Amino acid sequence: MFRRKRKDTKKQKSELREWIETIVGSVLLAGFLIIFVAQSFVVQGSSMSPTLENGERLVVEKVSYRFTEPDYGDIIVFKFPYNPQEEFIKRVIALPGDTVEIRQGEVLVNNDPIDEQYISEPPLSSFSSREVPEDHYFVLGDNRNNSLDSRDRRVGFVPRELIVGRAVWRYWPITEVEVLRAPAIVD
Repeated sequence: MFRRKRKDTKKQKSELREWIETIVGSVLLAGFLIIFVAQSFVVQGSSMSPTLENGERLVVEKVSYRFTEPDYGDIIVFKFPYNPQEEFIKRVIALPGDTVEIRQGEVLVNNDPIDEQYISEPPLSSFSSREVPEDHYFVLGDNRNNSLDSRDRRVGFVPRELIVGRAVWRYWPITEVEVLRAPAIVD
């Protein structure tokens, strides 16, 4: 009888150990995925409207920018330069070495107007012609007249090292599930 109890205790310990190993393994795997592969992001505010709306949930992948650079039209998440605890989401408009300007409601990259079918209205403000520094990007919100973006000195040209990743998939609300693709905005 004593041996039987002892055997049951070992069985209970092995089940408990199995549960602990499963939970610890799951937490480690989730941590790895969040740090290196992808993270969930909630859109806050209307700066990316009409493309993205307040409260929508996205998957931001972090892998591709380890091998390639951000490109025109990519929707990126980056740490706010003024307060790196905050993350912003904007669209890449100009790359390092490009000249960017906003004049009379048109965004010009290298003196050519870009095709912006994803915005609801043209920008009312202007932005004098400037060259994007090396390892920096010029970003704008799709809601051009209600966006804290590269036109504001608190954001400015976004340093490459502050870019978290690229928004690739909207998964909430369920009626708006969509893979996010970068439009061709510059030829």
